[in-house]
Amino acid sequence: MLVHPQPDPIAFAIGPVQIHWYGLMYVVAFALFLILGRVRIRQPHIAAQGWKAEDLDDMLFYGMLGVVLGGRLGEVLFYQPLYFLQHPLEIFMVWRGGMSFHGGFLGVLIAMALWARKSKRNLLDVYDFIAPMVPLGYAAGRLGNFINAELPGRLADPSLPWAMLWPGVEGPRHPSPLYQMLLDGIVVFLILWPYARKQRPRLAVGAMFTLLYGCARFITEYFRVPDWETTVFGMPITSGQVLSLPMIVGALVMLAWAYRQPNGRAAHA
Repeated sequence: MLVHPQPDPIAFAIGPVQIHWYGLMYVVAFALFLILGRVRIRQPHIAAQGWKAEDLDDMLFYGMLGVVLGGRLGEVLFYQPLYFLQHPLEIFMVWRGGMSFHGGFLGVLIAMALWARKSKRNLLDVYDFIAPMVPLGYAAGRLGNFINAELPGRLADPSLPWAMLWPGVEGPRHPSPLYQMLLDGIVVFLILWPYARKQRPRLAVGAMFTLLYGCARFITEYFRVPDWETTVFGMPITSGQVLSLPMIVGALVMLAWAYRQPNGRAAHA
């Protein structure tokens, strides 16, 4: 049986300034966005749309705001509203962890809508462009959760080779942040990146990411201790699954719409 290594959450300090691993994972995520973005703008069908490296820097600024503000507000509103109502100052303590992907997802959608309007680009093209650059950044965030010993998994069979003793909880656990890093992040990337390398109908790439992530998250939620859980048609469903179901349904509708455009291509505005 494995034991959580419990690394020091502080990576290093510069004088009185402490740099946390969780924060560094966001730096890694944003760096991956820039690296993958520079690869993506060289793909012929993307280059034909006139994307430039300068666009990436501008989009990253908007995206960072969307991720941080949306992710934190999602954590507050979707998962722990009563706690943060009693401890309002902790809303701003993002270095302790506690960022909702679903909130960050909505935040980025809004941020990219603002950027698209400013740059006079079609919003659906923007979503298709950035979608393949998201999963690896998400994986980095889940690694940050693991380092912080956040999001413990459900009880695991002690005979499971990777069952892990988790700080603060009893019994061997599934290392759910690592599951989500691998399935929700890396596996989604390995499927989505090749799909996005070819010309697809407008909105298809963004919808495919939404579908893949929604399905992956629905699966990995079975191994994670939920923030809250309810019952639908006599079956338990977690908070993450409740938030992922609209993503799955919406993505299927968007994919159907995209591929039903004339000649399998969405009409360009």
